[in-house]
Amino acid sequence: SSPGCSMAPCPSVPSRHGAVKAEDTSKTSPFHLDLWFYFTLQNWVLDFGRPIAMIILPLEWFPLNKPSAGDYFHMAYNVITPFLLLKLIERSPKTLPRSMVYVSIITFVMGASIHLVGDSVNHRLIFSGYQHHLSVRENPIIRNLKPETLIDSFELLYYYDEYLGHSMWYIPFFLILFIYFSGCFTPAAGQGRMPLAAALLVGPSSLYYWYLVTEGQIFILYIFTFFAMTALVLHQRRKGLVPDSNGLFLLYSFIITLLLIALWVGWLWNDKTLRKKYPGVIYIPEPWAFYTLHMSTLHGAKGG
Repeated sequence: SSPGCSMAPCPSVPSRHGAVKAEDTSKTSPFHLDLWFYFTLQNWVLDFGRPIAMIILPLEWFPLNKPSAGDYFHMAYNVITPFLLLKLIERSPKTLPRSMVYVSIITFVMGASIHLVGDSVNHRLIFSGYQHHLSVRENPIIRNLKPETLIDSFELLYYYDEYLGHSMWYIPFFLILFIYFSGCFTPAAGQGRMPLAAALLVGPSSLYYWYLVTEGQIFILYIFTFFAMTALVLHQRRKGLVPDSNGLFLLYSFIITLLLIALWVGWLWNDKTLRKKYPGVIYIPEPWAFYTLHMSTLHGAKGG
C-alpha cells in the first residue's frame, strides 16, 4: 500500500469488480428523468408495441418463415433494457451487491432471448388460426396434427415461451428494481417528494407494469415485490429515512398498477371462456388472450 493510504483511510479502493463507492446515507439522488423517460418509452415501444407492429405492418413485408417486425423490436429490447437497468444501478447513492446485479442481468438477457424465440413462433401461429385463449391441445390447428408427438413439441415451445422464458426474464427484472429501490432512501424529509416530471411519468409507467403483470402472468412475483418494497419503507422509517423521488416513483407506479389489475379482473370477472383458460384462485386474463377471443375478426381480415 502507498504511504498516504497507510496513514489515512482511502475514499475508494479498486478491486477485481471495480471501484467500490463509499456509502453516504445523507446523500440523495435527484430524479433520473432521462433514464426513467427512456425506460418507459422503450418499454412501451419495444415490448408493448411488439404485437401491435406485427398486426399493423403488411404481412408481405415479413413472411411467416422470417422474423417479424415484433421480433426486431424484441431484439432491441433485449439489448436496451439491461443497459438502462445497469445505468440505474450505477446512479444509486448506495453501494449495491454487484455480483447479484451481474447474475441478474445475465439471467435476464438469457430469459428474454428464450422468450423471443417462443413468442415469435406463437404469434406467427395466429395467422394460421391459433387461438391464444385456448390451451395448446385444445387449439383446432394443433389438435389434428400427425404424428401426435408434434403436439408435444408445440407444448414444449409454449413452456419455453410462457414459463421458463418468463421466469428467467421477470424474476431478475423485479429483483434488480428492488435492489435499486433499496438504495432510494434519504434522511431529508424535504427530499421525499416527486417532481412534476415524475408525476407525469407515473401514469404511463403504471400502465406498462399492468401489461407486464397480466400478459406475463407474474402477479405473484409482482405482489411479493410490492410487499417487499412496502416492508422496506416501514423498516427504513424507523431509522428516520424516507424514499427519495426515484423511490417514490417506483412505489407509486406499483400502487397504481395494483389498482389497474383490480379493475381489469373486475371487468372480465364473468367471462366464462377466459375463466376456463385461467382456472384457480388467481384469475388474471392475458390482454393478448382477450384480444384473440373478442377481436379475432381483425386476424381474419388480415389473413384475407
